[in-house]
Amino acid sequence: MYRDILLEKKKAMHWTTEELSIRSGVPVGTINKILSGETTSPRYDTMMALNQAFEDAEETPRTPLMVRETGRYMTASSSRFNTLNDYYSLPGDQRCELIDGAFYDMASPSSSHQALITELVFQFYSHIRSREGSCKVFPAPLDVQLDRDEYTMVQPDFMVVCDEEKIRKDRIFGAPDFIAEILSPSSHRLDTDIKLLKYMQAGVKEYWMIDPERNRVICYYFPEDGLMPTLANFSEDIPVRIFSGDLRITL
Repeated sequence: MYRDILLEKKKAMHWTTEELSIRSGVPVGTINKILSGETTSPRYDTMMALNQAFEDAEETPRTPLMVRETGRYMTASSSRFNTLNDYYSLPGDQRCELIDGAFYDMASPSSSHQALITELVFQFYSHIRSREGSCKVFPAPLDVQLDRDEYTMVQPDFMVVCDEEKIRKDRIFGAPDFIAEILSPSSHRLDTDIKLLKYMQAGVKEYWMIDPERNRVICYYFPEDGLMPTLANFSEDIPVRIFSGDLRITL
């Protein structure tokens, strides 16, 4: 029975039902029905999405913590928290994000990654300018001091900031209104796990995970839906909820 297989895999990964939902895009209610035995024959696409979540986790290990000590970088399971001083001391060719005192490597973007960012910039900017809006559009690289503290500095792939007081000369100081990350094998778990919770807790209103491998977008609107995502395909017109759906993005 698929229920038994799902329980075994979920237990082996030490995942909650909510985390499995986040990683697979399958609603929590659907997973609970399978686990309780209410649904004995899940839909094929549901099983494929759940199985893919486990495969992704097995194939893509979490990016290791990098600890800066005496000018060297090493992996470590625990150490002192790194701060913005450590972040600004990184070598020029070392691209990292700092999240809750831990460094995470950033890989160079692919051509498809850059093409998607260009499309987002064009469609968002055109919409805001046509309505003489005050929101600003920013592609990476631009530092975001997300929690306004000394332990986190991220560089989202794409963001929209509507509070001009957050826009500083060299960074965004506080949470953007909208963030989009382009998923890749090297960043998948960081974007779908650590950043998902971090963005929600920091006050980001809307977060899109754009998956070019599967031609889909996982959309979160935290003010109303919390951690319950909606899924959309690249072929759809995807509503931007911070603009009340007045802007619809086509990828």
